[in-house]
Amino acid sequence: MAKEKKSKSQGGDKGNNKGLAIDSFCAWDGDILVLNILGTPSAKQDAIGKPKGAQLKISVTAAPVGGKATDHMVRFLAKEFGVTTHDIEVVFGRYNVNKQLRIKSPKTLPPVIGKQLSQVVG
Repeated sequence: MAKEKKSKSQGGDKGNNKGLAIDSFCAWDGDILVLNILGTPSAKQDAIGKPKGAQLKISVTAAPVGGKATDHMVRFLAKEFGVTTHDIEVVFGRYNVNKQLRIKSPKTLPPVIGKQLSQVVG
């Protein structure tokens, strides 16, 4: 679950191997929401925090053992965005606090993300 998908990031449509370079912590790539994340494992509760530079802080209760914190984060974010776990791709950072995720057609946007995206568009 929540495995890094290398087919899209290695020579795929984008022609790069590090994901999409964005100036903010979030951006649209067609109907896909791209998120740069600074993860915090072993937190007291699962939470979407505030932006820190070009990353969004996300805390999860799972311990950082063998990618389990990332798997837990994907499950948590799937609920927050109203999508299935299969709609979230870990582009890079499965075993690192610095991650990039691609969320296919999110049904809902958490307030911090909706606010950022409205500032970029408006």
